Amino acid sequence: MNNKIRFILKFERFIAILLNLFAVINILLLFITSIKTEQSLIDLYTNITIFSLILYLILRILRVGFSFVKLRDLFPDILFICIGLFVHDSERVFQFYLLGRQTFILIRKFALGSYKGEFLDKLSDNPAVFVLFSFFLVIFIGSLLLLLPSATVSGEDTSIIGALFTSTSATCVTGLIVYDTGTHFTIFGQLIILFLIQIGGLGIMTISSAFAIMLGQKMTLRNESLIQNVIGESNKIDMISLAKNIVIVTLAFEFLGAVIIFLTFKNTFLFSDKAIYYSIFHSISSFCNAGFSLFHNNFMDFRSNLNINFIITSLIIFGGIGFPVLVDIKKSFFKYFKISRLSLHSKIVLSSTIILLFLGTISFFIAEYNCEMKGFSMPDRIFASYFQSVTTRTAGFNTINNANLSKASVLISCILMYIGASPGSTGGGIKTTALVVIFVSVLAMFRGNKDVNVFKRKVSEESIYKVMALIAASITLISVMIFLLLLIEPFTFEQTVFEAFSAFGTVGLSMGITPFLSNLGKVVIVLLMYFGRVGPLTLIFAISESKKTKFTYIEEKISIG
Repeated sequence: MNNKIRFILKFERFIAILLNLFAVINILLLFITSIKTEQSLIDLYTNITIFSLILYLILRILRVGFSFVKLRDLFPDILFICIGLFVHDSERVFQFYLLGRQTFILIRKFALGSYKGEFLDKLSDNPAVFVLFSFFLVIFIGSLLLLLPSATVSGEDTSIIGALFTSTSATCVTGLIVYDTGTHFTIFGQLIILFLIQIGGLGIMTISSAFAIMLGQKMTLRNESLIQNVIGESNKIDMISLAKNIVIVTLAFEFLGAVIIFLTFKNTFLFSDKAIYYSIFHSISSFCNAGFSLFHNNFMDFRSNLNINFIITSLIIFGGIGFPVLVDIKKSFFKYFKISRLSLHSKIVLSSTIILLFLGTISFFIAEYNCEMKGFSMPDRIFASYFQSVTTRTAGFNTINNANLSKASVLISCILMYIGASPGSTGGGIKTTALVVIFVSVLAMFRGNKDVNVFKRKVSEESIYKVMALIAASITLISVMIFLLLLIEPFTFEQTVFEAFSAFGTVGLSMGITPFLSNLGKVVIVLLMYFGRVGPLTLIFAISESKKTKFTYIEEKISIG
């Protein structure tokens, strides 16, 4: 490589750093500070940024040559340069694009690039640790952004613990809140929460890898292992195809959901732009099973609305069954038109989801018939029971007041919240597959069967051991955290237990005590949300990955029962 090429490459990297710097400055000028900036200064920074981007593209063209296969990736940059130059009042659009572009470049460089630093190299060697670290990093950045003055409406104050709690709740797609999302945060603050929900729902490694694939980057075996750990897929499948499908399926469901929700919200709001914004926000929050709502009483005002009940619950269910199942359904029905071709994992997830939804609906209908639902019409009772059965499985929306739930409903809710969604989904909990494995294992023991079978397939001993470890770790974690909450908080046993299970299952439902928790109590809930999202089993793998024994002890039987 001659000196001219080296100089061009160094200069290209220098320009990339300048672009990042200007992107940050422009976002600070336009969105973060509450001080009004002169339009001439904004125009100056925008023009400098556009010029730098044009120079960067010229350098890339000189380096890679005029090959359409390579240069077609420059089309988005050229499009937004034209928007920034020729479209009036387009500064914000250009700034948001540039910020996203530069963020992706950094992710690709440090997470997907061929060169990694020693620290990131060690992280990527252990997928479990990488998952733990990536979620922690997103939570930390989100907390800093939510502390910015422009993220909070005038007259309101966001504490450090409050910002940490909100960022964790959004990133872990939980939905527990200490501030009313629609009134405490500005549009900028709400967008921060929305981006955290989207990133947390899919996983930062999945997002960055999928976009890298779309831009022609190759995925290494290490990156495939990372994505495999994030989405919970254990089968040998095409991870590149799955990563693409995850992003495509997510955007498709969220777009379709927003369109259908808009049909209701356009009659609720006088201004169409607000209806569009609310539709997009709640569609993303629903599919990601986040439970964040811009309404002060969640969806209680829409209890009788068939459209809201149907589309919100549908988004929650599709987001909760997991991406591998959605891809498998697409392949089986649209390619082979046979349900029998579904994988064992898909069959377990779909059957358990239907059974849990049915049992949950019946249970809430009976438990709240003469309690919170007393005086409801029969359609409202059915809608509310079904909505509650769906949302307690990790979504966090509500159409009835959870503070008035009967003790029977509290018990049902805790069980459903503990079970949660399915592997590879946007939800939490121990997952439906773990429940089925435990159930069929107990059933096999009572029947005297040596093998654990389901859908004419044998469940491996390794899967059974993992489920047992998951159950033990999760129960231990929840028990310790409930004990701490009972020591430091003045609330009733039902309220405390409900809050703890909601946090661990990343559900977001509350009996009304979340804003009144002490700072120490909020930290406990933050830990429950974090470990509930990344999974107790992931934590076990992260700790014990390098401590595998290479020998076995002599077997000896013990008495049980």
